[in-house]
Amino acid sequence: MDLLLVILGFLCLIAGLVGSFLPVLPGPGLSWCGLLLLYFTEAVPMNYWMLGVTGAIVLLVTVLDYVIPAKGTKRYGGSKYGIWGTNIGLVIGILAPIPFGFLIGPFVGAFVGELIYNSKDHKRAWKAATGSFIGFLASTFMKFVVCMAFFGLFIWITWQHRQLLF
Repeated sequence: MDLLLVILGFLCLIAGLVGSFLPVLPGPGLSWCGLLLLYFTEAVPMNYWMLGVTGAIVLLVTVLDYVIPAKGTKRYGGSKYGIWGTNIGLVIGILAPIPFGFLIGPFVGAFVGELIYNSKDHKRAWKAATGSFIGFLASTFMKFVVCMAFFGLFIWITWQHRQLLF
């Protein structure tokens, strides 16, 4: 049973790494579930502090994942229309059958939102869309770093308890 839990945990961590790039999958949450499955094994003693701290990190990263692109839009001179456009573009980009729609969506959404706000200022709309894209890249990088840290933690804990697990 322990081997099955380790394999399922490892698969959750791999899905979490993929999910750090694809907004459809909750990357850090899946990675945390992988750690949780490892602690459900009989060989690895439960560490509530580790799970609590990593769970708090997941909650923080999840909130920041939605806040950072909107703040990027605002930082580069975007209005509330651009922020809303970023969020709507992200959702449409995820659902659209366009390749890399999750990358294009926030950029186009912020651009269109700013054009709705002020149809004559294309330069400002372009700048706000660029801010949205930079914010999206920053949040993606943050999720990837967290998922990689959880992956390293999983490997380290598994290696420490390898004689009991395998």
